[in-house]
Amino acid sequence: MFRKVLVANRGEIALRVLNACRELGIRTVAVYSEADRTSLHVRFADEAICIGPARAADSYLNVPAVISAAEIADVDAIHPGYGLLSENANFAEVCRASNIKFIGPPPEVTRLMGEKEKARQAMKRAKVPILPGSDGVLATVEEALACAGEVGYPVILKAKAGGGGRGMRIVRSEEELPNHFNAAGTEAANAFGNGELYLEKFIEHGRHIEFQMLADEHGNVASLFERECSIQRRHQKMIEEAPSTQVTPKMREELGRSLCRSLKEIGYQNAGTVEFLMDAEKRLYFIEMNTRIQVEHPVTEAITGVDIVKAQLRIAAGEPLDSILPPRLEIHGHAIECRINAEHPERLTPSAGKVTAFNVPGGNGVRVDTALYSEGMVPPYYDSLIAKLIAYGADRDEAMARMRRALGQFVVEGIETSIPLHQAIFDDEAFRAAKFDTGYLERFLAARARARASA
Repeated sequence: MFRKVLVANRGEIALRVLNACRELGIRTVAVYSEADRTSLHVRFADEAICIGPARAADSYLNVPAVISAAEIADVDAIHPGYGLLSENANFAEVCRASNIKFIGPPPEVTRLMGEKEKARQAMKRAKVPILPGSDGVLATVEEALACAGEVGYPVILKAKAGGGGRGMRIVRSEEELPNHFNAAGTEAANAFGNGELYLEKFIEHGRHIEFQMLADEHGNVASLFERECSIQRRHQKMIEEAPSTQVTPKMREELGRSLCRSLKEIGYQNAGTVEFLMDAEKRLYFIEMNTRIQVEHPVTEAITGVDIVKAQLRIAAGEPLDSILPPRLEIHGHAIECRINAEHPERLTPSAGKVTAFNVPGGNGVRVDTALYSEGMVPPYYDSLIAKLIAYGADRDEAMARMRRALGQFVVEGIETSIPLHQAIFDDEAFRAAKFDTGYLERFLAARARARASA
């Protein structure tokens, strides 16, 4: 096992990794920006090193600064968490060159799965279903028009090197395509330094389903089943749950086998998530893979009993999966996660500032992952996520009841949060009946806006 690990992240995920390291007897090093000097991950690490000013580009995304901190602290490995440098293949290569273990997949695999069209083809070879679309990138508007004509509208244009909803455009007609093609390409070039696009069939009223995977360094791969992530806005998830109410045991088993075969073929290692869209006929189509731990990993931990972050550490240290996972993986109960964001619950605009009161809920079946505290600061420089609230129950109804209780007991004062919005969603009849898709939240917010306007 590792002697010392540097956590190249901040906030709740940094604290989550520190906790897993401590339970495994690993010493920890936190890195922090000047804005995070009083953060809990700094306080609870064994060592802490400031790596730059508040802006992420000058600190958490500054590869030379992170590597310098790792070398000064003489660490064995770096855990990147999610976001920031977690899917940066160049960073993983620098770690390798510096003789520091990167806790994640090899850089070659990260690069492969980060290029969405190559990832599509890798999954296609393993007989994982993919959406109809272009065979590679589209060089011109004319190529895009021809491909869209074959696939059939609506289609979606996607950035080859994209993520987070940038460089994406839904196209519903031939007339719309040229403008959307140019706009998506420009946005992708600005965001990723690569304006190449590919095209897929767009699924109306689709559901977002993802499978949690683990792979060791000995060629063994396991599926930890699926999560439902359809409650999202602008492609950013807000509520996740496991298992999905729409995935049958047969679908779960068959797709899990295909994914294990695919990840073994490409030499995948460590934790990763394979994301799908489900159409109205409950057919699943691959859309992308995230080569890191996910924000929503706690719901999978709740229904499987597997500590995924500990598993990441143990895999990176060379342990085989059969020494990490139970002999038989099974689903027990149901879990739901709400992402609590520092933002206005109606306008969904960021809300930074000092927290004057902070009370987290507890009780049976409730878990809170956060690095916030009373009198703590929410800086304006980073992602708005301040806490993850997870409720677990014997079934979905019990998990929802516990979540509603917990949301009512979660107190954050001094800033605006998304808690009132989450409460409204959990009171909504369609959500409670699991009748939703990826467009649910936009429709829900529009209906609330109309109701306020007519009041």
